[in-house]
Amino acid sequence: MDDGTPSGGDDPRGSEMRGWLKLTIGLGVLTGLLVGADRVAVGVAEDEAADRLVSSGRLSTRPNVSIDGFPFLTQALSGEFDGVKLAADGVQVSDGRQQVSVHAFKASLSGVSVGDSYRSATVRSATGSGLISYPDAAKLVQGAERLDFSYGGPGKVKASVAGISIGEGKVHSEGNTVVADGFQLTGMAAALNGKMKDLLAPRSFTLSRLPAGLSLAGVTPEPEGLLLDFRGSDVRLIG
Repeated sequence: MDDGTPSGGDDPRGSEMRGWLKLTIGLGVLTGLLVGADRVAVGVAEDEAADRLVSSGRLSTRPNVSIDGFPFLTQALSGEFDGVKLAADGVQVSDGRQQVSVHAFKASLSGVSVGDSYRSATVRSATGSGLISYPDAAKLVQGAERLDFSYGGPGKVKASVAGISIGEGKVHSEGNTVVADGFQLTGMAAALNGKMKDLLAPRSFTLSRLPAGLSLAGVTPEPEGLLLDFRGSDVRLIG
């Protein structure tokens, strides 16, 4: 009985199906190769960006760099990147007198434009954060007497001398300057008043060369130290 299959040959429908299967497999392999090449390229670019951030002086510590968006190669050809993230620990900042470390620094950069064969980079907008320990903050605000700081609750720091708590105050920022003021004497210090009150005059320090060219936008006392918030717009990142 004739079943519709040409005698002496293959089923054309089967041949067509095998052709589509080969094409699908071929496209899958090609896509995998392209994705793999894209990921290799972004990894190389992230390492190069980390090196240039250090060599340019924008960061004292080599950061982890993560370039957002896919595919990377399309962004690289245009010289415009949607987003870049930075993370580093122990980034050095200074008040012009001595250096201290900013821990757990991280920044999110939006609208990164590169030029001059990737020797320059600008950022449309950026946000970031980092932590200065209380001992390091105390180094930056020292007067004639040794004054130590610790966490005093939401928005507050405790001041102490030789381990004895003498008062609590508030912390805020004015530009790139961190200010501790509004101290109130507490405990035995309140009874002594006089000299103790003199110790609690407003203290401040101004940071220079903040990481990644950002500016200080705020400061919040936390149990581990002073949490710094950074902001920036039209920032020259490299070059």
